[in-house]
Amino acid sequence: MITPALAPALEESRTDSREDSITAWALAARNGDPDAVDHFVRALHRDVRHYVTYLGADPQSAEDLTQDTFLRALGSLHRFEGRSSARTWLLSIARRAVIDSIRYSSSRPRLSDTDDWESAAERTQPRGLPGFDDGVALTELLDTLPDDRREAFVLTQMVGLPYAEAARVSDCPVGTVRSRVARARTSLIAWLDDAEHPAPVAAAA
Repeated sequence: MITPALAPALEESRTDSREDSITAWALAARNGDPDAVDHFVRALHRDVRHYVTYLGADPQSAEDLTQDTFLRALGSLHRFEGRSSARTWLLSIARRAVIDSIRYSSSRPRLSDTDDWESAAERTQPRGLPGFDDGVALTELLDTLPDDRREAFVLTQMVGLPYAEAARVSDCPVGTVRSRVARARTSLIAWLDDAEHPAPVAAAA
């Protein structure tokens, strides 16, 4: 039986072991091992897609940005030396891919008032209806946060990066990441509390 005191240490050990494996696959892929490339992509595909989605990419472009991230990474593997974890290195590339995409999109004329009609339709769906996707609700919640707080929250609370690694990806001090996450949590909790306990409507005189 694992005691409560040992459980966090065991979980941290498992996380470190997984990070070591992913980094080892990246280094082996750099040397031309096709199986290592497959393991590397499979291990991080979900994290990259979540990250680019919650950085602001619409659902239709998220998969394209994910593929772009891996294409950039595989083309740059010869420069990866394992000084940071492969996950941190890859998410830094994903961040640049999103920024490049936003810059490119902003330089083009907009063809409609919404970039993604499907996402807009989902956001207007009333809450509590059968089949309402919790993921859509979470996306809506995160969209209320400033970009820097959303990124910090997604990296640490959803992707699972340690604060120090998230700071490397975001190119800011660890203390700044901690502050952004704390503020994001406060905002999200307040938003949820307001949604669950709406203010009573004053009776008409």
